Amino acid sequence: MNFKKIFLPFAAGALALGLAACSDDEEAANTETEQTEETEEATPEEQQATEEQQAAMEEMQAKMEEQQVAEDEVVATINDEEILGETYNSALATTQSNLQQSGQDPTTEEAAEQVKNQTLDLLINQTLITQKADEAGLEASEEEIDEEYAAFQEQFGGEEALNEIMEAQGMDMETLRGQMADSIKFDKYVDQVAPVEEPTDEEIQEYYDQSSAQMEEQGQEVPPLEEVREQIVAGMTQQQQQEQLMAHLEELKADAEIERLI
Repeated sequence: MNFKKIFLPFAAGALALGLAACSDDEEAANTETEQTEETEEATPEEQQATEEQQAAMEEMQAKMEEQQVAEDEVVATINDEEILGETYNSALATTQSNLQQSGQDPTTEEAAEQVKNQTLDLLINQTLITQKADEAGLEASEEEIDEEYAAFQEQFGGEEALNEIMEAQGMDMETLRGQMADSIKFDKYVDQVAPVEEPTDEEIQEYYDQSSAQMEEQGQEVPPLEEVREQIVAGMTQQQQQEQLMAHLEELKADAEIERLI
């Protein structure tokens, strides 16, 4: 058991989702190129196995793309704000990836409805929060946007790599910075409506003891508390904020006009 709990964050726009999806596509293409080069030096059996793997990857990608919608299609309206297919498709790629990482096939008939609903839920939550942030007059300074941009450069492997991904997405710098501003406003609003308190030493110790017991049962080595204290605190505060945010979103949904169109 990992001491650091994982919580699904609410996206503050399609930026990270879209860039991550595009980055994944590039990695898949690079992997295919590397496999092709390796195939030229492989034995017939290895070559056949590689070709079958490539075919399976291409088939899966094609099936996932079939779940996309037209970029200009309106997939939902939230308080008269339209959510277009372009945004939906970016979020869809992340939903599909999350299911794959959990060992599920997002393209099965049973999973298709789950994928669609999870993607729409994500976009509805994100839009409601962003709308409220705008109503509250929250803004993002140029300095804050610059810091966000620097973080994205590091996340995607430097300025050149980020520019290549943006170009592949057809995204210009103005759009990028605009979506970063939305992300910053989103985070500010969440901090206002879902403030968190630092867990006490007793709560941290209790969490550590429970996790240690589970790890020992599984035959895993238990690290000292001080080595994982920061991870425990981060996980506990994230969970605390997540629970508050979910409750707040239920209130927003009760007062909102939401229509799912797909």
